Amino acid sequence: MCEQCTRREFMGTSLAAGLMLSSVSWPGLLAADPPLPRPKGKARIGVLFTGTPVPGDRNWGADAGQVEQAKTRLAQAERELGNVELVIGQSTNPQQTADLLERAGAGAPVLAINVENFALTRVVQPILERGHPLLVFSLPASGHDWMYAHRWQRQGHRVTLLPTGDLDELERALRLLRVVPMMKQTRILLFPPARGTAPARSPEEIRQRLGAEVLAVEEKLFDDQIAAADAAAVRAEAARWTREAKAVIEPAPEDITKAARISIALQNLMTTQQAQGLAIGTCMGWLAKGFPCLGFTRLRDAGIPAACEGDMDSLLTMLLFQYATDRAGFQGNATFDTARNALWTAHCTAPLKMEGPDSQAAPYLLRGHSEVSGSGCVPEVQYRVGETVTRTKFVNLDTILASTGRIIEVPEKSVHGCRTQIVTEVRDAAKMAVNWSSALETEDAMTLLHRVVFYGDHLDSAGHLARLLGLRLVEEG
Repeated sequence: MCEQCTRREFMGTSLAAGLMLSSVSWPGLLAADPPLPRPKGKARIGVLFTGTPVPGDRNWGADAGQVEQAKTRLAQAERELGNVELVIGQSTNPQQTADLLERAGAGAPVLAINVENFALTRVVQPILERGHPLLVFSLPASGHDWMYAHRWQRQGHRVTLLPTGDLDELERALRLLRVVPMMKQTRILLFPPARGTAPARSPEEIRQRLGAEVLAVEEKLFDDQIAAADAAAVRAEAARWTREAKAVIEPAPEDITKAARISIALQNLMTTQQAQGLAIGTCMGWLAKGFPCLGFTRLRDAGIPAACEGDMDSLLTMLLFQYATDRAGFQGNATFDTARNALWTAHCTAPLKMEGPDSQAAPYLLRGHSEVSGSGCVPEVQYRVGETVTRTKFVNLDTILASTGRIIEVPEKSVHGCRTQIVTEVRDAAKMAVNWSSALETEDAMTLLHRVVFYGDHLDSAGHLARLLGLRLVEEG
């Protein structure tokens, strides 16, 4: 999206000017810095079985068989997720709880599975006092302790509740809990300027609230990556994008090659710098080098969130939900059609693999960028009609905006707006338009406009994330 600027202004934007640091103090990442090999470790999660199974069939508690089934399912989830490490223990008193917290580590999230009636309420205090995020998993008839989870949350503790007899939900619990330690191991690269809400533009506040590190990227560092891009790899990338496209509409071969070179360079940059997220604040100034849209798609398909227009709120949204769901997000602009009770989302960069790196890629066209007279090369991705989606944005580092919808239309070839488009039926488009971004105190159009779309209904998970991170959830629409 471009606000109040012409194609000439886009084309005339110098990278040197675009990459000037804003008034916030961004840590520098200099071209001379050596590669920083910081492989992301596993997310350590404490698992606490509270109380002791009581024999017999006339009690409010889980039996020994249920406990063993839960342990078996947890072991399976730990093995299949691959990036969590479970520290498992049993507690019948506060000291045993404190001992497990010591083994799990400072601030480690905790999954509590109540076994005996009122056992959790007797042993939970060290978790609350030390500020560990807590998810209470409550089997039916395993005690009355479930009632207190949200009371603790309303008292200011980071607590949420999963009251269910479905043991497969233990895996979802681990996915939600791992978000906290994974954010602390996250390294974000930014081509300034950062945009979005003020807290999301502050590296200090991001580190303080989420633990993630944000580094400003010097232009020369990326120029070096472009120059070093292997010619054979660039040709293969361009050939792959051309071969797998349903059609090539506007881009000339040289446009595709330039975009492919940027794609390879971005991949190399993220690998070299061992980063898990990327934001580029000067996308439109990149036309002379090649648009980054193909590279963004490549990164998102590989599980590395990348946000255009420097939108730090959208980038952090993609990171949170990538860690919680292993799914890529489609960051886009919104527009309404109340005659159809519909909300459109459109942008010129979008992932092909919305259900994760191992999922099937969506079909696409290769198009010129819609806002610069068709120049450059971007993907027009054609998503699945009928798919339920969640539209969300993490703003101000304290609020999650979320809504759900269903894709009812995807154009065969887009005309108005950005290239990749979905039209989604929502609960109440008119009400949604009236209340759009009412939770934001800003007049910046991009910050008001953008949302990130994920395949699937993740509204419940968004609520759990909000409680575990100490955030507010606002349902839009």
